[in-house]
Amino acid sequence: MPLYEAAIFIGLIARKNNFFESQSMPPYSPSRKNSRLKVPGFRAAGVSCGIKKTGKKDLALLLSDVPAITAGVFTTNKVKAAPVMLDIRRLKKGISRGVIINSGNANACTGKDGYKDAERMASAVENLTGSGKGSVLVCSTGVIGVRLPVEKVERGVPSLVNNLSYDGFSDASQAVMTTDAFSKTAALSGRINGKTVTVAGFAKGAGMISPNMATMLAFIATDARIGIGALRRSLRTAVDLTFNSIIVDNDTSTNDTVLAFANGLSGCREIKTDSEAFKAFSALLNGVCMKLAHMIVKDGEGATRFIEINITGAVSTEQARRAARTIAESFLVKTAFFGGDPNWGRIMAALGRAGIRWKEGMTDIFFNGVQVVKDGCDAGNESKAAKAIKTKDVLVEVGLRAGRCSAKVWTTDLSFDYVRINSSYRT
Repeated sequence: MPLYEAAIFIGLIARKNNFFESQSMPPYSPSRKNSRLKVPGFRAAGVSCGIKKTGKKDLALLLSDVPAITAGVFTTNKVKAAPVMLDIRRLKKGISRGVIINSGNANACTGKDGYKDAERMASAVENLTGSGKGSVLVCSTGVIGVRLPVEKVERGVPSLVNNLSYDGFSDASQAVMTTDAFSKTAALSGRINGKTVTVAGFAKGAGMISPNMATMLAFIATDARIGIGALRRSLRTAVDLTFNSIIVDNDTSTNDTVLAFANGLSGCREIKTDSEAFKAFSALLNGVCMKLAHMIVKDGEGATRFIEINITGAVSTEQARRAARTIAESFLVKTAFFGGDPNWGRIMAALGRAGIRWKEGMTDIFFNGVQVVKDGCDAGNESKAAKAIKTKDVLVEVGLRAGRCSAKVWTTDLSFDYVRINSSYRT
């Protein structure tokens, strides 16, 4: 019997009466109720090991009771932190036990020593938990270019392991925060192949947020039984629709990572690609990732407004995304929303340099339902629009009338506090 199959069989026996036999839910609706923040067979913890000068939690662990099918999506930045390079190599097998994460230090631009430090982090957990060599992944977040105090991490691992709990997701989410104002967690569950399947996760991110990927870390755990090919496909789609559709400041980092772990302990039949079960699982995964992505934007450094850019009528989905991103990345657009100024001319200017096929005279723009542009010209509603956008949530609808494709991007305004936070990050 292969390792994965044996692990699942043992885990199912051990958890025959698991605590997630809840009510049935419709298979595809993304509006399912939040589940409790726990997943059968996954324990988590968060402690302080002394990396952060404040003494706040800075070391987290997510661990599956059995080997879990594991997929990952990583930064597209050519400068990759040591943990990213380590995880890419280890995930070729598509299976792991979990991940250890530190905050306060990115372990990026630290050379061969940094890579060895990442290996030491993983080994510390593997040795104490009886996991096989190479079975634990590593993530780091924080200041770039500073050597990781790996001895502090190693001294903190025993406490980390001792604090592992099936209720530990919240503690882990707190331990991965850097400039985050609040921790970010989400969970959904639904019936798949006759069993209740749960997807839960936590993330960090507030600055250096730009698609491909957004600068953040996210960790997703599920008790679904799914093969590596299907999990990779589902995760990639979810990332494209969520984490790759949020923008705060146009920067991508060295450590961006999304990891998804599936331990199969729900007891459902294996979820196959292109099946109804795959659609149902993907809806759960997309829902959790969307909740986390929106929280990252709402926690954007110094942000005062959560802005949705909705492009319709584009000639292609790619062009719709290009238009949405160009608007969302414009500092002039972002500062206008910070000031509550319905300056739609900046959006028209952004569209004009987005490189899309469209005619200026066919454009309609709405701010929170108030039309500000009609057929490419002023709609005469500036005072109404100014009142409408003085809210925390702003919906910008742009109709191009050039085709049938659409796209959405979520972003923030740009405030004085963004400059204050990022001007003294290291000091």
